[in-house]
Amino acid sequence: MARTNSMLLVMAFKAAHMIPCSLRNRWINCLELIKSMNFLVSHIFREGNSCADSLASLGLDCNEFVWWNHPPAVIRSEVVRNMLGMPNFRFTSF
Repeated sequence: MARTNSMLLVMAFKAAHMIPCSLRNRWINCLELIKSMNFLVSHIFREGNSCADSLASLGLDCNEFVWWNHPPAVIRSEVVRNMLGMPNFRFTSF
C-alpha cells in the first residue's frame, strides 16, 4: 500500500488540476466513483499523534541523554490509546 502525506491528498480533492496529467484521467474516474460512497478525507496535523508530540515536548526538557525501556509514565495512557487504535481528536473553536 502506498502512503502519502495526508495534506497532499486533501489538496488533491480540493484542486483536481494539481494531479499530474499522466494520472488525471484515473483521478477523475475515482472522483466519480466516490460520489456514490460515504467518503471523508481529512488531515491530522502532526500534533495529532499525541505520543510523538508528548515525547518531543519531553525531549525538549531533557538536558542529557535519556533511555527508556518502557514508555515514561507521562505518556503511558496515550500509548495505550494508540495501541488500541483509539482516535485522538483535537477540537478547536473559531
